[in-house]
Amino acid sequence: MAEIRLPKVEQGQTKIRNVPIAVTPEGFWCCPSPVGFQKTLKSQKPLNKPKPSSPPPQVTAHKKQIPVTEKKPMTTPIKPTATYGDQRTFTPVNHGISAPVVPERVLRPKVEHVPRNVAIEYGEPGTSDMKVILLGKQGFCVKLSVHKKVLMEHSCFFTDKLSGQEPGLSCLEIDDCEDVESYVETVGLMYCKEMKQRLIKQSVSRVLRILKVAELLGFNSCIQSCLEYLEAVPWVGEEEEDKVVSSVLRLQGEGIGVTPVLKRISSNVTNPPNDTISHIMELVLKSNEERGRREMKSVVLKLLRENNSLPSYGGPADVCNETVYTLSRSCLDSLLSLFKQAVELEPSDKSMDRREPVVKQIALEADNLSWLLEILADRQSADEFALMWASQQELATLHSKLPIVSRHHVSCITARLFVGIGKGELLPAKDTRQLLLQTWLQPLINDYNWLQHGCRSFDRKVVEEGIGRTILTLPLEDQQSILLTWLGSFLKAGDNCPNLQRAFEVWWRRTFIRPYSDAQGNVPQSDSAMASKQQD
Repeated sequence: MAEIRLPKVEQGQTKIRNVPIAVTPEGFWCCPSPVGFQKTLKSQKPLNKPKPSSPPPQVTAHKKQIPVTEKKPMTTPIKPTATYGDQRTFTPVNHGISAPVVPERVLRPKVEHVPRNVAIEYGEPGTSDMKVILLGKQGFCVKLSVHKKVLMEHSCFFTDKLSGQEPGLSCLEIDDCEDVESYVETVGLMYCKEMKQRLIKQSVSRVLRILKVAELLGFNSCIQSCLEYLEAVPWVGEEEEDKVVSSVLRLQGEGIGVTPVLKRISSNVTNPPNDTISHIMELVLKSNEERGRREMKSVVLKLLRENNSLPSYGGPADVCNETVYTLSRSCLDSLLSLFKQAVELEPSDKSMDRREPVVKQIALEADNLSWLLEILADRQSADEFALMWASQQELATLHSKLPIVSRHHVSCITARLFVGIGKGELLPAKDTRQLLLQTWLQPLINDYNWLQHGCRSFDRKVVEEGIGRTILTLPLEDQQSILLTWLGSFLKAGDNCPNLQRAFEVWWRRTFIRPYSDAQGNVPQSDSAMASKQQD
């Protein structure tokens, strides 16, 4: 039973309001919300609205008097509830004349005038032998009627406070309670035999609040029950997980065993993380299920980008890059082998059944290489990949021997490298850039029409800008050689060829305009210098 009393309760008709606080048979106090006290006090409404007497109106002679029936006042049994002092109700006076009673507007009491003292009793009523007074913020006070023996059996804090005091001590105050509700709940748990059953319906945030109070009170059995709860219950969202981990780590710093809870976020496995990442990548690369492979590539790429954003992730970066390059070389060897098989099978008209699986594998390996290149580009480590790809002269030669439907996936890798160089995502050496253009620009031009219409992710403007910027990073003589070769292809193919007019204009100005403008720019300077000397 819960008894909540407030002082200044006077005789007479009193407003009675059931406060939403309950004590279980075992003494556990249940608060409906973390601010149950404040909401209760602010939302008080009187049950019996007062009807003060009004002056009797004048009665004319031709009207009959109507007898007024007196109503007996209703008696309400007073149970263990909260009563509020200085709030009286008045019964209207009967003058024996029928007159309409006009109730006056009742003003609600201000919140600051409402008493903020609440009393709670644990265990059997009338058996408590001491009181614990919790003084919270804003003058809020909770008086707990408790049993000294129960508190000393469960709490080191109360043991220290009460053991050295006089036997007749019957009151203990705890000042500056940040969370009065959690104190009340935690003390109530000292009266429970099965704390886990009491915690099972609570939220994680509420259990964390109880855990904090239990830690302050030295309530070890409650701490253990809270840890068991946190170890079993799901943590929803990163914010909740961070709160749990911070609370548990605080306990760990005080020497309390919290290993079962922390095992959810840490591991004692001897394999380094990079071995696990390598295994995950291998599983994704070897998958033949298109949808699952595509989704997991997106997920892994996103998670690796999150790792790259961490300032402390620079240590194992080199090891991870080695893993990606090892997988890239394996995919390149597989792609070259598949190209050779496709070239051998292509002349035969009876080999359609054998050629189709090879074509699918070519597309798969090209997609794998594009994914690995994307990972390296995010890590600013794709320079070596550009050199590996530029050195694939044999693969580029076989490229022209296959139909475009079988080979165009490879040109996506070339396009991505040009885009990366154009955006500054990778900075290969001059010889690597020149070799890349010599080896793969013409195959890309040959597949350009198909890429525009058969590849959804292909962005023509971005690719053309990347190719042009890559060309313009070379010496002027190399720019001229590559752009004149492109000009011949563009005049024949038109829209089926990359439009490098911007790069062509830049090269033109560098070649034919800048030398003369620079020479003429020196003349005004010399003339102005001479003019200034003459003035002096």
